[in-house]
Amino acid sequence: MDPIQSNFRNLLLEHQIELSAEQLNQFEIYFQELVEWNEKMNLTGITEREQVYIKHFYDSATLSFYLDMSEIATLADIGSGAGFPGIPLKICFPHLKLTIVDSINKRILFLQNVVDKLGLKDVKLIHGRAEDVARKEQERDAYDLVTARAVARMAVLNEFCLPFVKTGGIFAAMKGSDPNEEIMESARSMSELKGKLVGKHHFNLPLENSERHIVIVKKTFATPKKYPRKAGTPMKSPII
Repeated sequence: MDPIQSNFRNLLLEHQIELSAEQLNQFEIYFQELVEWNEKMNLTGITEREQVYIKHFYDSATLSFYLDMSEIATLADIGSGAGFPGIPLKICFPHLKLTIVDSINKRILFLQNVVDKLGLKDVKLIHGRAEDVARKEQERDAYDLVTARAVARMAVLNEFCLPFVKTGGIFAAMKGSDPNEEIMESARSMSELKGKLVGKHHFNLPLENSERHIVIVKKTFATPKKYPRKAGTPMKSPII
């Protein structure tokens, strides 16, 4: 274990997440695959090893600081890109049944390669638009926890993500800048999509102190039949 891995492990230990040697190895393989594939397709602008460990891996795991992952069985990561936060959470909490939805097939191919190389079980990768996938019976109102990291504003994310959440489940939006304005703007969409704001957390990443926010929304009722609207509509005409 080198200093970067040791620091990463210790930072997670502070939050009662203890990684085995195998899990640390999975993170290292993930890093290597990310950098290698990033040379032929745009996955991330962050490739320096310590930065990846903090800004991608640790940042993804922070969701578990505010939610009890032992109570979560099914997780959907919407617009996951290079697999954040879904894959790091799956490595940290192997019991999770993870579904990743992304609209770009090249990213799904990368993620399938990562899943295979890491030997991850119970991971489902879906190529498609969130609005279309959420119309499928097996995906709709189905997940304990749904998350999205730096995908869109809250008014749009509510329509992308809340249709996947089961009644009583949680949608967690992972944000960089202060989301207060977005939350106010999204009040109508949250109500329409049967969500209720139940928490908002602010913290700074280690080493470089950049701000992070996590917005916690509880699903109070099944998704109304008219949502989500046709693919592309939420981005063009958010419910505000």
